[in-house]
Amino acid sequence: MSSSSATADQPAYPAYEQLRQILPHAAVLLANNPGAMELDGTNTWILRDEPARREAIIVDPGPLLESHLQRIIEESGLVKAIVLTHRHDDHTGGAKRLHELTGAPVYAVDETFRLGTEGLGEGDVLSGAGIDVHIMATPGHTTDSISLLLGAPGSPEGILTGDMVLGRGTTVVAFPDGSLEPYLASIDRMRMLGDIPVLPGHGPELTSIGDIAAYYLNHRRERLAQVRAARDRMGLDATARQIVDVVYAEVADNVKRAATSSTKAQLAYLDMQDGREQQSGRLAYASETEVAADEAEDAKRKAEKAEREAAEKAATAAAGTTS
Repeated sequence: MSSSSATADQPAYPAYEQLRQILPHAAVLLANNPGAMELDGTNTWILRDEPARREAIIVDPGPLLESHLQRIIEESGLVKAIVLTHRHDDHTGGAKRLHELTGAPVYAVDETFRLGTEGLGEGDVLSGAGIDVHIMATPGHTTDSISLLLGAPGSPEGILTGDMVLGRGTTVVAFPDGSLEPYLASIDRMRMLGDIPVLPGHGPELTSIGDIAAYYLNHRRERLAQVRAARDRMGLDATARQIVDVVYAEVADNVKRAATSSTKAQLAYLDMQDGREQQSGRLAYASETEVAADEAEDAKRKAEKAEREAAEKAATAAAGTTS
């Protein structure tokens, strides 16, 4: 399903900060922010009617990396609009700064991230740089997740999926913001689009949303059956992380936290199906010890992020004084 091989005039994926023209109206810049959740990094999509046009619509400017934002501007020329597929920082962190640098409005479902715009919703159309982008509401990974159809909805050139569909592996249902019931419905809607290319938020591009969405649905149903079976054996008091250690035994430790989030969403879905009250709040499908460990990890990641951003700003300031 992947279509990420190199051609004579463009590099192979992954290629940090090197523009790759994927479709006639879509090119990508890969941010240098690899990680367990980000795969090789965040894909920033540059949309316009032809590669030579010096203006573009930008989808997901990525994290707050000044060097990446400068590359976006260099390759785009005039930024007409900035669109966010969902609220996570590895997609949105650079949006405000790119707005400051270009004056381009920021479109998002979550009003927290909008700058100079109103909200986005199902069926909305954004026009600019000689193209139309149609908004498709696809909640599930998060409540505010959207996908973008490039071109006419009846015969789109491709679909930009944010984190709903990845170029490698499967995505997390980010409980409690994400929810399995709308996730399954959104993936099924994507499946019905058939053989159109997938332009994901992370990982290489794929050739068919119909094929990958069908795989996602089968995978999630298999996992759901495994989670139900494990819970039946371990009891209703088993935490999501305890179930992960059984069901996701083959998963690397650095992604077990993501698997735990998806498992919480699956447990909530099973409770709904079985007529039980869904757990909520800080200790939903978790123990105090597990939550404390997650909070410590969150604090560590926040400190590391602040340190990276400070270093980036310092490097940018130093470059400005010597240029």
